[in-house]
Amino acid sequence: MGPGEKETQRGEAYSELSKERDGPTTSIRHGCENAPSLVCLFIRLGSCNISDDTFLLRSIKYFGCNETDRSILEKEGPKSLFRGLGPNLVGVAPSRAVYFACYSKAKEQFNSIFVPNSNVVHIFSAGSAAFVTNSLMNPIWMVKTRMQLERKVRGSKQMNTLQCARYVYQTEGIRGFYRGLTASYAGISETIICFAIYESLKKYLKEAPLASSTSGTEKNSTNFFGLMAAAAISKGCASCIAYPHEVIRTRLREEGTKYKSFVQTARLVFREEGYLAFYRGLFAQLIRQIPNTAIVLSTYELIVYLLEDHTQ
Repeated sequence: MGPGEKETQRGEAYSELSKERDGPTTSIRHGCENAPSLVCLFIRLGSCNISDDTFLLRSIKYFGCNETDRSILEKEGPKSLFRGLGPNLVGVAPSRAVYFACYSKAKEQFNSIFVPNSNVVHIFSAGSAAFVTNSLMNPIWMVKTRMQLERKVRGSKQMNTLQCARYVYQTEGIRGFYRGLTASYAGISETIICFAIYESLKKYLKEAPLASSTSGTEKNSTNFFGLMAAAAISKGCASCIAYPHEVIRTRLREEGTKYKSFVQTARLVFREEGYLAFYRGLFAQLIRQIPNTAIVLSTYELIVYLLEDHTQ
């Protein structure tokens, strides 16, 4: 099969996705209309590493958890539940490492310019780290999202990570790997809000009477769970405020769509679907991101504490 035929077949697949009412991926985005079904479905999808991007697909008719699982297994097979796992495994560790390294370094630099550990320092540090991380890691997340949005056609073989990356390069060039980057830059506001709230709560926890009255192991465990709660609260607030960029970014990363730029996509979504469309999938995002951020930030603080204690 030649490249032209493959491209035509993929175009037909995406056309089918918008026309069919019983397709597996078309059932997911509005699962938030039924909260219990969404929780079950999201845990299932999250454990199989189908991200919240899937909740943002444009669609007409939506199923519950059981119907969606059955449809995916019947039409695409069990392997489709793990779609996008490869680039996610490749990207998670480096992105976290890059982010926290940049955040710590930027914090040191801005502490020498502004009032140490002030909100201004936290805002500029978080923004700088997010900018660098998004710029470096966007190609990996682009491939992951494209793989998750792809619908497997009967009789065709699902693309792996390298094939998907090669297909993006052949059809869209280098620029194709940076689709949605402007939306990611807009999402820096979420990171800034999250870390500004988190650092304020962390400072409050250190100065709280309860923290000073406890000692030893009890104090350490109290601080650890307190940091987890602070991270969860800060991420929840930030996600609720800055969530629309997630919807716009996913729309931009879809293949063969009418969405071309950040502003154009925002206007089109608002005009065709209304303001509430920018918050579709928010509940799923909160379920995934809040525990994720709580574990990551508290673990980071624990590692920093252990390293400082060891050096002393």
